[in-house]
Amino acid sequence: MVITGMIVGATIGVGLALFGAPAVVSVLGFKAGGIAAGSAAAKMMSAAAIANNGGVAAGSIVAVLQWLGAAGLPGGAQVGLSSALGTLGGIVGAKWF
Repeated sequence: MVITGMIVGATIGVGLALFGAPAVVSVLGFKAGGIAAGSAAAKMMSAAAIANNGGVAAGSIVAVLQWLGAAGLPGGAQVGLSSALGTLGGIVGAKWF
């Protein structure tokens, strides 16, 4: 039963990494064509611009999320995030399932 739980947990973890993270970024309003008007992303960008005298600092959370929304997760990040969340999911799954 522990092995089954580990497999289920790891599968959920990998699914979250590959599909959940990009979905959350999109739901926040960071889209391929830019930031969606009236979204949480627009509010974050406005606050960042006010704090930085009209600009959004490179490397800030808003800039990184917009990059992810436009380009998606790069292959290396997909592998790393899948490995981390798959392992974590396997550990949690062994305890819960």
